Amino acid sequence: MLKIFNVLSICCLLFFFQSIISQDLSAIQYRELGPYRGGRVTTVAGVASEPSTYYFGATGGGVWKTEDYGTTWNNISDGFFKTPSIGSIAVAQDDPNIIYVGTGTDGYRSNLIEGKGMLKSIDAGETWTEIGLANVGQIGAVRIDPRDHNTVYVAAIGRAFSANPERGIYKTTDGGKTWDQILFVSEETGISDIEFSPDNPEIMYAAAWKAQRKPWTIISGGSLKEGGIYKSIDAGKSWTKIEAGIPQNLIGKIDLEVCKADKNLVYALIEAPEDEGGLYISNNSGESFEFVSSDKGIRTRPFYYTNITIDPKDPDKIYAMATGYFRSLDRGKTWSKLSVPHGDNHDMWINPTNPDLFIQANDGGVNITHNGGKSWSTQYNQPTSEVYQVAVDNQYPYWVYAGQQDNYSTIAVPSMAPYGHQLPGQGFIINTGGCETGPAIPHPTNPDIVYSNCKGRFTVYNKKTGTEQSFYVGATNMYGHNPKDLKYRFQRVSPIHLSPHNPKVIYHTSQYVHKTTNEGKTWEIISPDLTAFEADKQVISGSPITRDITGEEFYSTIYAIKESPLQEGLIWVGANDGPIHLTQDGGKNWTNVTPKNLPPGGRVDAVEPSPHNPAKAYASVLLYQLGDRKPYIYKTEDFGKSWELISKGNNGIPEDYPVRVIREDSEKEGLLFAGTEYGVFMSINDGIQWIPLQNNMPVTPITDIQIHRNDLVLSTMGRGFWVLDDINTLRQLTSYKIENTRLFKPNSSIRYRYPSGAKNSTMPVYPRPTVSIDFSITKELESPILIEIFNSKNELINRFTTDSTAIKKPEDTRNMSTEFMDEPLWYDLKKGKSLYRFSWDMKTKGPWNTKEEDKFKNGALVPPGRYVIKLTIDEKSYEEEFEILIDPRVISQGINQETLDSQYAFLLEVKSLLDEVLSYQLELEKELEVLNESEKKSDLKKAKPLENNLKLIKTKEGIYEQPMLADQIKYLYNMNNGADQEIGKDAKDRFIDLKQRFQQIKSN
Repeated sequence: MLKIFNVLSICCLLFFFQSIISQDLSAIQYRELGPYRGGRVTTVAGVASEPSTYYFGATGGGVWKTEDYGTTWNNISDGFFKTPSIGSIAVAQDDPNIIYVGTGTDGYRSNLIEGKGMLKSIDAGETWTEIGLANVGQIGAVRIDPRDHNTVYVAAIGRAFSANPERGIYKTTDGGKTWDQILFVSEETGISDIEFSPDNPEIMYAAAWKAQRKPWTIISGGSLKEGGIYKSIDAGKSWTKIEAGIPQNLIGKIDLEVCKADKNLVYALIEAPEDEGGLYISNNSGESFEFVSSDKGIRTRPFYYTNITIDPKDPDKIYAMATGYFRSLDRGKTWSKLSVPHGDNHDMWINPTNPDLFIQANDGGVNITHNGGKSWSTQYNQPTSEVYQVAVDNQYPYWVYAGQQDNYSTIAVPSMAPYGHQLPGQGFIINTGGCETGPAIPHPTNPDIVYSNCKGRFTVYNKKTGTEQSFYVGATNMYGHNPKDLKYRFQRVSPIHLSPHNPKVIYHTSQYVHKTTNEGKTWEIISPDLTAFEADKQVISGSPITRDITGEEFYSTIYAIKESPLQEGLIWVGANDGPIHLTQDGGKNWTNVTPKNLPPGGRVDAVEPSPHNPAKAYASVLLYQLGDRKPYIYKTEDFGKSWELISKGNNGIPEDYPVRVIREDSEKEGLLFAGTEYGVFMSINDGIQWIPLQNNMPVTPITDIQIHRNDLVLSTMGRGFWVLDDINTLRQLTSYKIENTRLFKPNSSIRYRYPSGAKNSTMPVYPRPTVSIDFSITKELESPILIEIFNSKNELINRFTTDSTAIKKPEDTRNMSTEFMDEPLWYDLKKGKSLYRFSWDMKTKGPWNTKEEDKFKNGALVPPGRYVIKLTIDEKSYEEEFEILIDPRVISQGINQETLDSQYAFLLEVKSLLDEVLSYQLELEKELEVLNESEKKSDLKKAKPLENNLKLIKTKEGIYEQPMLADQIKYLYNMNNGADQEIGKDAKDRFIDLKQRFQQIKSN
């Protein structure tokens, strides 16, 4: 398998050799960019006996665990779960090693990710096993019998986008080996919740919910026959429908709670029409209910929320979660709003022994309180953000932009550390206008200007002033409208596209294509309605109970637009209700080019004009919101007259992996990248065959892909942004298998320095300066590998060779007297056949040192120029030329090639002097060791001047001792090796002085 390895200024390579297998490209790894404010979380759990331990399940980010009250969170589902969508987590309180997880969130949004059954851990989340129910769809609740953790009940809501017979309640008595469906209502009605009586788990209550999602509406609820509350007193063998006291006509989503302090009290938060909806309480173990409160705050958007929790010791204290977070102290009669780090609240778990200690979940992640909600742990340590798309700017390093789910602004994060930062571990995040849906599209030449969107509202954001100008098309608030009545239908996620031919031309889409050349001050419509606009889909969203119209359900809008980079005025568009259109004359004439074999009604998520052939284009279409989970990627090579389906379900992308985005590489024709619901795929032969390009990327939906400066930049619906650095080797592949030993041609690389004060970061991962050198080996090695790097004068700059030595990597250490950071030295070797990535840090060898662990560290950064990499494997050599480019930021500071050449030459001179001094020091130490062991007086006399010389060169052991000659030279070297700069006069004079001192010492 392929692994990345980084090489510092050392004389050995770090290899991670394993057996090569077909279609394995894991030597090229993704980096996580954040952002680190959490995303939507709909389920949480805790451990009563371990009060610092909690779990949360994100809607697209998997399962996470903390053991320190939320100070740090770690993912525990990656590598085990086939879906990142989590519906419910249950921990066996008598044995916290036992955890059950049901996948598939219960918040029925249009962009929800489908569940894939149940998983179980017997080691507190270290490992997981699939235990069935893969076809039930979304899971609303998992409950463990407190007497026997092998007995578990699962509430299956069902598939969100289609009816299915697997809805209902399931029970296992053997820890998930077998399951029985013990309650079934209908193929359209599932079970959203199950609760035990606190004194007898054979007494159970269940909430039935008729629910289905359509692209144009949300169906939540039905007749009392189709939903409501059920009770069992025999562990699910039989069920009784409870009807007394609850709404008798229409009934929707229900959340149940049984009071732990009083088994007779059963609470139900019920979706129902008008004032029938709200909180109901039974005082007689569910025999009948009484209406308590219709407070509007506790029942907003019930299909999305509907959550209550009861204090385990106080039956009067009730928490309700919806858009706001509410608490009642009088058993639901009155409510007050609580402050929480983020809105849109979904779940909470209260420690039964300390009700002031609990975890709460919302659209911003999770937060833990020790004092009943007066203060909370941070949400800025959870990389589970949901981002809708990705755009990049032209600055260096480039920043990445998108709309982030439930954020008040679109956001941007850097691809590399832009400057020093005093709070490592959270990365950088800035606001860029618009709101959660995005997109945010930076100006092509001025990254201070960002064109942003908020649910169809176009704005121009200025980073320098922090303000945004608003130029909404139509200037009409669309909320609450029937789409058929709107002049302009903007989807919640409405595209903004900048022409690749003219930076003044901006496209924005409703059902029409709108064009501006003055940043939105005036708009021109350049198309007719390019959607299907079927009359039966133009409805008030939300039925039969709750009206819900946020633009997310506007079904006949243009969802994707892109102009050909080769031909101005050649524009492809796709609608969220199926049609694809093309204009070749800038919008004067449009042609419907929808593939004839494309099933109707799908969301055209991406259109991709080829950067190599104007007649060629690709389109990816989502039909999973209509119950069709097949992958749909189409290709045309004749301007849409004919199309070929290149994702057949049997040529690499699985048949149940819906595709969200398709991109063609800008450099190599036919090199394709597809973002699916469960990861990344690649084709090197224009879609004939696909292979996974998942590598270290967690399973999560890929919402968008951009290819920028040889990097693959991705956005995800649950794990933020990721980047695959340097895809140049992928462009050189001619086969999916590693067939021969070869050296791939490296890309040109920008020479840059890691910002001073920007600590090593794993959240996010910021790269050190590197040139990626990729090579393959297809035979067993007979001798060490040798890598040599030469400059344009054929002078050896550095060489690296494999070695069997393995030294434990030391921690970074700081010299307190100089403030210079010493870099760690490490190397390792594991032999085998594979593809490798060697990351050269652009440095020559550092100074020699008497200490083995410090040898050759902290080398000088080589100047820009042309270099040659020479790879020698078993006496056969391979060579490739590459270029190191000057950092554009230092050019603006007045630094040029001559400056960098002079600085490099000076550092080599200082290094040479330091090498000579340290070598002399070692000679003195060895000679003194021999003389001091001698008993001859003459030898002791010889030792005296040598000891004096050693004292002048070597600093005495201890704290803040006076630095002697070797350390003074090292000080001068480090002083001039931290930034691109001219060498100051004092430094030059000091070097002459130190060189003369050394000559004087040697002459003593």
